[in-house]
Amino acid sequence: MKKVKKGNYGYIRYEKKRRFLMTLLMFALPIGIYVIGYVTVKSRLNLFTVIAILGCLPACRSMVGLIMMLMQNPMPQDRYEAIRDAAKGLTTGYELIITAYEHTSLVEAAVICGDQIVCFTSDAKTDPAYLEKHIHQNLSSNGFTDTDVKVMKELKPYLQRVTTLAQSPEKYREGLRFTPDERYPGLSREEVICQILLTLSL
Repeated sequence: MKKVKKGNYGYIRYEKKRRFLMTLLMFALPIGIYVIGYVTVKSRLNLFTVIAILGCLPACRSMVGLIMMLMQNPMPQDRYEAIRDAAKGLTTGYELIITAYEHTSLVEAAVICGDQIVCFTSDAKTDPAYLEKHIHQNLSSNGFTDTDVKVMKELKPYLQRVTTLAQSPEKYREGLRFTPDERYPGLSREEVICQILLTLSL
């Protein structure tokens, strides 16, 4: 199974498979320990049972993560290709499952150009204004106060907006100051912003 990093297209499909296999393994281990203890001692009242019970705790935590991932729908390939072609090399994150206090939202794409962060989501439950505020607050706390965050739910206007950014990227980068972040050595301003968005995502 080829690894797909967070922020790349195909991440949700990859994570569903990875988390399923990890959860299966994490439950198999304590079950195996319990069986070994029971067969050896001929009773469930032994140290192996205690170890097996404790081993179920991380397995249950893994199950919660799996359930949260199973609730997400992967981004359609044709939509990914349309956004990728419109962005024309701009820094972009795909399939970002952004967690917030009120709601977890799937941002199918976030295109970053200068002070513009333009996100697309088809999640009917997502409140664009709330998500914009959440992203902006987190960027501001990381030193990026001069950002304009826009969350859009209609694909055609979104593609038009991304195309506009890609046609004149220097217009949105002009006059912006950037001090390299020691947490992300060698990355540009836009790449650092993308990394911050990744930290907000599952």
